[in-house]
Amino acid sequence: MQAILIGAVEGSRVALDAFLRAPDWRLAAVATLPPDLSHRHSDFVDLAAPAAAAGVDTIFVRNVNSPEFIDTLDTLAADMVFVIGWSQLCGPAFRAAAGGRVVGYHPAPLPRLRGRAVIPWTILLDEKITASTLFYIDEDVDSGDILGQRFFHVAPDETAGSLYRKHMAALADLLDETLPRLARGNMSGTVQDPRFATWATRRRPEDGRIDWNRPAHEVQRLIRAAGRPYPGAFSTCGGTRIILWSAEPAPAADRHHAVPGQVLARSGEGFTVRCGDGGALVITEWETPDGSPPRPHSILGAA
Repeated sequence: MQAILIGAVEGSRVALDAFLRAPDWRLAAVATLPPDLSHRHSDFVDLAAPAAAAGVDTIFVRNVNSPEFIDTLDTLAADMVFVIGWSQLCGPAFRAAAGGRVVGYHPAPLPRLRGRAVIPWTILLDEKITASTLFYIDEDVDSGDILGQRFFHVAPDETAGSLYRKHMAALADLLDETLPRLARGNMSGTVQDPRFATWATRRRPEDGRIDWNRPAHEVQRLIRAAGRPYPGAFSTCGGTRIILWSAEPAPAADRHHAVPGQVLARSGEGFTVRCGDGGALVITEWETPDGSPPRPHSILGAA
């Protein structure tokens, strides 16, 4: 069978590798973002080089719903189109040109958490179990029939990076299971039950701003959820933005009297900040313009 792969992130690279492993599949083309639009995804991956190494044509596309790209879909006439790691919705003309066989990927247990930024939302919502999902793309958002799901636990100390890696491993397994079935002509999927649907809204870099009046465990959860490959949780000190990548609970925080956001101490391992519930966090990885942590007694907060 012949497919077109559309994407521009790590999951797209995982999918490319899966197609190259699948003996019954051939990629007619890989469609991806031109380099000048790489900023659309914080986890952007260049697919042009690995596609060229595999002898697969690369198509740079800015808008998959443009008439020019729709004509390209018509011309290539692939059996199926896989959209894995792409931020634009696939419109009616796109789906028609693909013959209605458009497969998407979502790092959530659909129908739960349809929408955007679901890896950060999984951590922010303190989900205990999640899933990677392959599904048919239809006229709505993440609502089509499910082709396959791989469930796994979310660790209490899960970070965006560790959860992202779990999803990439699950996606590889899903594709290895699903591609042979599709090649045999078994295209059936399971209808989603709308009674269990929830929706996750888009998150922007500014949503990573820390409110030190919140309890320590909530601040730590935001730091875990907003971390790499995403822009990071942040605060400011004297107008300087500080990105906080990693934190852990501070011992004996109740022995310190300070206001929320105040830096209690600084050591070789990091610096300690008071939170709104009387607890404190030791910031163990951070990023500032000069690489130095705030001084003790500094106040972190809004610029």
